[in-house]
Amino acid sequence: MSTKKPAEPSPESVARSDRRRLAAEDGAQALADAERQAVEVRKNMARLRAAREAKEAADEALRLALPAPAPKKRSRKPAR
Repeated sequence: MSTKKPAEPSPESVARSDRRRLAAEDGAQALADAERQAVEVRKNMARLRAAREAKEAADEALRLALPAPAPKKRSRKPAR
């Protein structure tokens, strides 16, 4: 007694294969979206880092160009 596969797939098996196919496509799309977002975040971080380093370099150059502030003299409080 051997059972043969029917030539026509059952509606349940068609629905199951469609669900599996859609789930695989959704998973691949989600992975691609996550990777694309990670790339955008890394680009933004690099842009912000470059801006911060340029500002720090400009601040340091300005600090070196200005004369050093004279130390303030401490005033003595009168004794009571």
